[in-house]
Order: sequence, then C-alpha cells, then structure tokens
Amino acid sequence: MKNTLEIANRFREIILNGTWVANTNYKDQLTNLDWKIATTPIKNLNTIAILAQHIHYYINGINIVFKGGNLDIKDKFSFDFPPINSQEEWDFFLSKFWKDSEEFAALIEQMPDEKLEQGFVDEKYGTYKRNIEAMIEHSYYHLGQIVLLHKMIKD
Repeated sequence: MKNTLEIANRFREIILNGTWVANTNYKDQLTNLDWKIATTPIKNLNTIAILAQHIHYYINGINIVFKGGNLDIKDKFSFDFPPINSQEEWDFFLSKFWKDSEEFAALIEQMPDEKLEQGFVDEKYGTYKRNIEAMIEHSYYHLGQIVLLHKMIKD
C-alpha cells in the first residue's frame, strides 16, 4: 500500500469512519447531535461545537496548502467562530466538515509518497508527513474532549 493511502486512511478513521483507535470518530459523535448539546457551555471549557470547528479550521487551512495556496491559518484565530444558533446552522457546518475532511484525505491520496518527506511551507513546520500526522493526533486529542463533554452534558 502506498504511504499516502495509508496515512489518508488513518485520517479518515479519526474523522469519518474508523473505530480502531478510539472506538469512535467525529462523524459518529457529531451526526444527529442536537445543536443545543453541541453549544452547551460547561464552566470555562470549550463547547463541542467550538472543538469541532477548531479541528475543521485546521483541516480547511491545510487543504488550501495542499491545493497550492498559502498557509494563512493562525493559532490565535483557531477558536474564534460565530455562534451556532440553530440546528440548521449546525447541520450546515457538519456537512462542510465532512466534505472538507474527505477532500483532505483525497488530496493526501493523490500525493506521491515522496511528497511526504518534503518541507511543508516553511522549514520550521517540518515535512508534509509531520503535519498530516500532527493533524491526526490533534484530532484524537480533541475527540477525547468531545466525548467527555457529551457525557458531562448528558449526566
């Protein structure tokens, strides 16, 4: 199996369809989730919606780079989103999240394996492989938070 296909499938596992590592994924956790639960604050913690939007922010920003654009995302803006005020807005966001996630995986698949070892935008960011793996690891980190928040809200 090509390395790019393997890493693309690892990304799909965490966002779209896997259960191997965490026994769940973003799509399982967020599909059919009421927007009121997704936006329920608990103390000073980020909401489920904010965490999902945060991960999407990075996926979308890296997609732009994969397609030849600039890296314009900034950590300081990665939690700044307009509030979600309805189920329709939440469902619209989720639709975009799934579409952009599939595009992210497809763009990885299309890369030649050699691209994984090339520099990503700037030397300080390391290689494409390092950045893709960081996206996967970052996604698992926040998925754990989403699962815990959902349990806290239900209880």
